[in-house]
Amino acid sequence: MYQSVDPIVQADSNNWGSSGHGQLRRLALIGGFAPRRCGIATFTVDMADALQIATPDLAIDIYAMAPAIDTITFDSGVKATILQDDPASFRAAAALIESNPPVAVWLQHEFGLFGGAAGELIFELVDRISAPLIVTLHTVLANPNPDQRRVMQRLVARASKLVVMSQTALELLYSVYGADQDQAIVIPHGVPDRPFGRSAMFKQRLNLDGHRVLMTFGLLSPGKGIEAVIAALPSIVGDHPDVVYCIVGATHPNLIAREGEAYRERLHAMAVSLGVQQHIRWSDMFLPTEDLLDFIEAADVYITPYPGAGQSTSGTLSYALALGKAIVSTPYLHASELLADAHGLLVPFNDSAAIAAAVGDLLDDPARLLDLQHRAYARGRNMLWSGFAARSLGVIATVEVPRPSTAAVGPIGIEGLLRLCDSTGILQHSIHCVPDRAHGYCVDDNARALMLANRLGKAAEPHRTQLTTIFAAFVQNAWNDDTRQFRNFMGFGRNWLEDFGSQDSGGRTLWALGATGLEGRNPALRRWAIGLFERSGRAALGFESPRAIAFAMLGSDHVLAASPTHAIAREVLEFGAEKLADFYDRASSQAWPWFEASLAYDNARLAEALIRAGITLSRPDLIARGTESLNWLVARQTSVSGVFRPVGSDSFGDAHEPLQPFDQQPVEAWATIDACAAAFGVRRDPRWVSSARQAYQWFSGGNDRGVAVGDPQSGSCHDGINPRGLNLNEGAESVLAYQLATISMQVLLAKASCQA
Repeated sequence: MYQSVDPIVQADSNNWGSSGHGQLRRLALIGGFAPRRCGIATFTVDMADALQIATPDLAIDIYAMAPAIDTITFDSGVKATILQDDPASFRAAAALIESNPPVAVWLQHEFGLFGGAAGELIFELVDRISAPLIVTLHTVLANPNPDQRRVMQRLVARASKLVVMSQTALELLYSVYGADQDQAIVIPHGVPDRPFGRSAMFKQRLNLDGHRVLMTFGLLSPGKGIEAVIAALPSIVGDHPDVVYCIVGATHPNLIAREGEAYRERLHAMAVSLGVQQHIRWSDMFLPTEDLLDFIEAADVYITPYPGAGQSTSGTLSYALALGKAIVSTPYLHASELLADAHGLLVPFNDSAAIAAAVGDLLDDPARLLDLQHRAYARGRNMLWSGFAARSLGVIATVEVPRPSTAAVGPIGIEGLLRLCDSTGILQHSIHCVPDRAHGYCVDDNARALMLANRLGKAAEPHRTQLTTIFAAFVQNAWNDDTRQFRNFMGFGRNWLEDFGSQDSGGRTLWALGATGLEGRNPALRRWAIGLFERSGRAALGFESPRAIAFAMLGSDHVLAASPTHAIAREVLEFGAEKLADFYDRASSQAWPWFEASLAYDNARLAEALIRAGITLSRPDLIARGTESLNWLVARQTSVSGVFRPVGSDSFGDAHEPLQPFDQQPVEAWATIDACAAAFGVRRDPRWVSSARQAYQWFSGGNDRGVAVGDPQSGSCHDGINPRGLNLNEGAESVLAYQLATISMQVLLAKASCQA
């Protein structure tokens, strides 16, 4: 009925979900699963079967949720079992999903299905997967507690698509949890396709001949409202002595664990005290779906007496409707919507007299009873599992990641750069494409902007000359002679917000000064840059941040390229080389050849700095460390499908942990390109050009979401990729990374072409 092994088929570029490597289309489905006794398990089985019938060439990997103490033996087709209270179990499932990525991961969500506060352990899995996430929300609460609200909002932020089964639940997603209008969709609970009007046949099978049958089905527990129906029975059977009320379903496993069968015994005692025990048929069993449907077919009236309004979904209510049963229900969310327009009868909560009156009216009027059954059956035709599968496949198609396109590395525009600049400098942030003045400026961005202005071609005039002066003036003013350090943050009113900035911002500024000392457009600019480097360079000798050290080393390397005997630049480069080599020797191992126990931002700059220092200082040992670490980093930043996957910011600080895929940021692609260019300069190995090209293609759609991050026409760039796609803001760091990466890639390809 479902597949866990993927045979190889001919890839079709028009098929959703084709991996590009000839593999069968694949979906990871997470939820309860048979033989677990819960409604989510039944739903997951039915969903898998419906999808498999609709699309036989779809491989469905089942990840079955199991209780903390797992005594369930799942079908051999289940890909993996996840223990609800075991974080390692969730992480292992994520790793298995990542090893053979599906087109989507579809999660069945119910708070009690997963461990932790409000089921928060599910994030041990979903935060570690790169495939688009679809979540079916089986409960959407109007008044969540703080933990439930936090978990739901985090799921909303993480999911590409949210699926609910009622319009009311959809409105709650918008109003309570902040879902986007295009993020959520209603797909009604699937129902079976059975003929109408076979109650007599199934009454005979179930020894209910001669009775008019009322029925309630579900795992027995307080909160189902069964007491209200039992209390209504004396009135009902007084007028209709042939009535039998079938209460079908085993006691809920959680209730059994707490108190055994005490609740069922209380219901029995209530029936005895009211003298209606002979009119109740107890079926204390968990039924397979087909047997459940047989029971429902025997009913004349189906009753769902939930005592509260919050029940957002009821699978058995959907089944009863589809099988053409007259339904009497309290007005909980799902029933109010499904039975609207006279497709059932709604009665007040906890009102036994109203239940008795509604049931009695139907039994007294066979024509009305039959009409209500016909109306229910007709509405159910729109909910068949075949239609459910078609709608679900449509949802999968909307989140499918297109195959990456290969973009040429050509000139790009600068309109996106100019948009962020004014007479003070380049603004840090934007809201979408509109510069955000609230956060002002920083030397981090203006230093990188100065590097870019040096490298822009003549086609960028007159902007190139004007911008160079603006950015240089910002850097000049950032130097604080009193502290002997660079400031970083400046308000929009040109007021400095600190006396000195971080080591990283100081390192980036030294890098930009060194680059300007080598690449500045005129001798005066180059003299200015070298002069300020000489005043500020020794600050790097107190750096402890690996990235600050690397940035200062890159600046020093530029200075030495312009002036090979420059004493301060050589001192900073040698100091930094020893520090980075020491970091590497202390932290690295065969399995983790890196400078630190975790990865963070601008990672490739550490390897690049060692490689460039090794070349300049004639130190093969530094080159060896740099290329070894870069090799490892490039492998870590390549997905199973072969696209560039920079270390996501969600992974920062996770020591020796598998990387989380999001949020991905443009600066990592630029850093990787520059590091590969440095490695290419050692031995002219073409694989470094391939790795750099792979990183550059990230901007044009060669990424985990298949989206273009950079726009070559404007030269602007989005702020990265999150689980749902693009971060639509276009801040300075992103735009500068795209611009500088493009120039670096052009230079590298020119060098590679000359070699060829």
